[in-house]
Amino acid sequence: MPMVRRRDSIYFQLLKLLVLAGLAAGLFFLIGNWAGDALLNWYYISSDYEERKDREYADRLREYISQNQLSSKDTQELTDWVRRQRIVSLQVYRDDILIYDSEYPEQDMEAEQIEAGDYDWAVYYPVFFTDGEAQLSIYGMYSYQYYNYALIAELLLSFAVFVGIVMLGIRYKIRYIRKLGSEIGILEGGDLDYEITVSGHDELTALAKGLDDMRSSFREKVRQEAHLVEANHKMITEMSHDLRTPLTAVMLYTEILKERKIKSEDQLWEYIDKIDQKTRRMKQLTDHLFEYALVAGESKVSLEEPVPFDVVFYDLLSETCVYLEQSGFRTELDFEWKKEKIRVNTEYVIRILDNITSNLVKYADPAFPVRICSEHTENRAGIVFENVSRKLEKKTDSTNIGLENVKKMMERMNGDCRTEADETSFRTKLFFPYVSP
Repeated sequence: MPMVRRRDSIYFQLLKLLVLAGLAAGLFFLIGNWAGDALLNWYYISSDYEERKDREYADRLREYISQNQLSSKDTQELTDWVRRQRIVSLQVYRDDILIYDSEYPEQDMEAEQIEAGDYDWAVYYPVFFTDGEAQLSIYGMYSYQYYNYALIAELLLSFAVFVGIVMLGIRYKIRYIRKLGSEIGILEGGDLDYEITVSGHDELTALAKGLDDMRSSFREKVRQEAHLVEANHKMITEMSHDLRTPLTAVMLYTEILKERKIKSEDQLWEYIDKIDQKTRRMKQLTDHLFEYALVAGESKVSLEEPVPFDVVFYDLLSETCVYLEQSGFRTELDFEWKKEKIRVNTEYVIRILDNITSNLVKYADPAFPVRICSEHTENRAGIVFENVSRKLEKKTDSTNIGLENVKKMMERMNGDCRTEADETSFRTKLFFPYVSP
């Protein structure tokens, strides 16, 4: 699973989301608080709300004084009434002298002879005590509760903005998780060609990438297994046909011999020779089939310690050239012996060269030389066998099972086998990867 940078992790993204939501909510609160205060201030300034409330509380006080027959000296009763109202403050004047102030209820204001101030904003309401008439100045904090209500509403809305932004960010991730869940369901249904959506750079992205890589790997494995099953089926079918032909001939010749339908001793030995050829052909086919089954059944091959390329192939290729020349072929060796090391399984290498040599003897035209040369790349050493194909009078070994064995053994050694053909020539290339020092 790919590594995720710290700044791309879900934890870091969540932290950024919380900070962003907090900043947005704070900005919303500041703007809302300023707008709310400005709106309330405009309303109170442009309306007669405070004057109406003053008159209302002045009427209440007159009714209270009347019902309780209070005099201007009953300051305790006035103080109790003010405290019950909670939001008002009042001053009582007689002959422009302050005789009571609810802010200082314990003081004898009349003795201090504080005169009434001449304020344009002040409104005085007449009030009648049992000991005479007085003037009442009343004011209250009527709007404070609305400012509090506005503050609460601004806080709630700001919190809603915070939660909304956080939920939107989380919703995006949840939607991606749900999408991954639905796509996994598609894979479970058997559709391995459906690609997992890879979006972003966080842990979910790494998980999606891992799932898609697993899907690709599993699809390739299924494809290889299907190809292997198909190849095995094709090989068995073709092998059955190739075995049936010589087997039918052997049965025919043995039947002739059993019936003694021969005209001479030379004809007898001719049939025996043909039976020998067909049985050898059958043995060769069954040997190839056994070798293919053996290679296909091996799950792991043990590679030897790294050795130089020339140490592995010098003697083996020399023996191959000698054998081909004894079989009537000319060989041309054009080799550059590299000192880089490779890892092989010697038994596999011998079997590979035996298969290639066998194919050359069967299919190469002896009139033309067999060319064996090297083909090196930056990180691989290669051997190329090139021959001119012989025109065959009849079909032989149509399954190419020997070549399939070579390819499988090369794959087990982390190598590669390639074949190239044109109208006359056929080339087999073996590549072995260098081992890093």
